[in-house]
Amino acid sequence: MASEEMSCYEGASVQSFQFYLDHSGEHEAMLKCLRDLLPAEFKRISADKQGLDVLGLGSGGGEMDVQILGLLKAACPDLPITVDVVEGSSKLTEGFKALVAKSPDIQGVPFTWHIMHSDSYINQVKAKVDAKKFDFIHSIQMIYYVDALTETIKFYHGLLKKKGTFMIIVEAHDSGWDRLWSTYSRVLCDEVIKEYRSSKQVIASLNSLGLKFEEHAIPNCFDVTECADPGSTKGRRLLNFLTARDDFHQSFTPEIRAEILDFLKNKCSTEKDGRVVFDATLSCLLVRA
Repeated sequence: MASEEMSCYEGASVQSFQFYLDHSGEHEAMLKCLRDLLPAEFKRISADKQGLDVLGLGSGGGEMDVQILGLLKAACPDLPITVDVVEGSSKLTEGFKALVAKSPDIQGVPFTWHIMHSDSYINQVKAKVDAKKFDFIHSIQMIYYVDALTETIKFYHGLLKKKGTFMIIVEAHDSGWDRLWSTYSRVLCDEVIKEYRSSKQVIASLNSLGLKFEEHAIPNCFDVTECADPGSTKGRRLLNFLTARDDFHQSFTPEIRAEILDFLKNKCSTEKDGRVVFDATLSCLLVRA
């Protein structure tokens, strides 16, 4: 087991992440897209196979993994499934295990838990003579945290079996996230996220590797009006997550804070019915073996 210092989400960060999920609608937007895409994808992958092996990267509390596995079981009801999970947060992994225990659709599916950072998992697999291969690998909102983007994509693509798919969900190029982090990367990037990436950088890596893929947009937005009110608990907590800080108001100079708040409202969002709505569009990339 890797040190918890390698995790992106421990302690207060877990609470911040959960608060964001509760207020952003991100998982609901993803699920709508995956319900449209994955059943046909799973049927294509499973044709003429006796079983399916799945690898989840940065799976967090497992909310999306459980939904994905439910779609897989529905599409391929007669095939046995195994699941490997790579997640750096022991706290989130505990939540994932609890979710599995109360999810009837996936009872009996064997899980192997790797509580470590992706880079540690890669080193572990490279040390093995006969590494396990997978039919479906998914990386949902994880690719920001790896050290070497192109090398990481190449490695996981190399773990695909015949007809396999590597699904990457990432913030879309020119979305609110992309505009904010690209513009303020000098102050937002730190030891956890050293280099910001959106779908633009991921697609550039895929093209450089000559890989075949499809891109599908996942539209999403959420209300950030209260971010302008320093007295709003909701606004402060959203700002903390948007900037990956424990306390936005204590982390930056007054000048930078003012700049980011103005940019958030005028460059990353639109006004609708008197509310400020942040563009949180995502990109789903299906990379084929």
